[in-house]
Amino acid sequence: MTYLHSIGEYFLMLKGVFGRMTKASVLRNLIFKEINELIMGSLGIVAFLSFFIGAVVAIQTALNLNNPLIPKSLVAYAARQSVILEFAPTFISIIMAGKVGSFITSSIGSMRVTEQIDALEVMGINSKNYLIFPKITAMLTYPFVIAISMFLGIAGAYCAAVFGGFVTSDQFLTGLQDDFNGFHLTYAFIKTFLFAFILATVPAYHGYYMKGGALEVGEASTTSFVWTSVVLIVTNYAVTQLLLS
Repeated sequence: MTYLHSIGEYFLMLKGVFGRMTKASVLRNLIFKEINELIMGSLGIVAFLSFFIGAVVAIQTALNLNNPLIPKSLVAYAARQSVILEFAPTFISIIMAGKVGSFITSSIGSMRVTEQIDALEVMGINSKNYLIFPKITAMLTYPFVIAISMFLGIAGAYCAAVFGGFVTSDQFLTGLQDDFNGFHLTYAFIKTFLFAFILATVPAYHGYYMKGGALEVGEASTTSFVWTSVVLIVTNYAVTQLLLS
């Protein structure tokens, strides 16, 4: 029953987020602030992880292609498929659940602890809209982060495979273009938009409804990461089953 209560509370929170809107000029400033904190602040770690994930995928694929009948261009094909379908959208989103999700939970939770949310309500401001709507809007730019992640993942695979001596540049580029299906990109960005919404709202829920003091803010951040990751994985399975099966 506790889980059902939490799910219902989550959807009631979403209803409140899109209820009485804050003044547009205020929201605009808040949205740009959230884009800077949530998106721009995450580019460094995303770029670093993406490059080396692509490199590792290429090396592992190359080391397991022992059969001389298998073309070396398969290294690039496997790296491209792995990065576009799973590693960029899903793995990076799990990392973002730890970085962005914990930040959202702790920032809103701290406002709950210090009664700033109560002060907003007393002033007649819809606190759900004021605090959560800018985060949801800012996360709509998240697919651009994943696009960068895909590019750097494939670049990392190229560097590892070519400069590591596993394949030639021509073989890698041939494999990269081999049997390309544009719908796979569509699939990746559809689930990226869903992941962006989850990354903004599930941590916000745990921060907004937390109770207690500073210690509980830390516990809420940990719980937020766990449940955000669970929802991301289940959503990933559902979208894959619907679009690719």
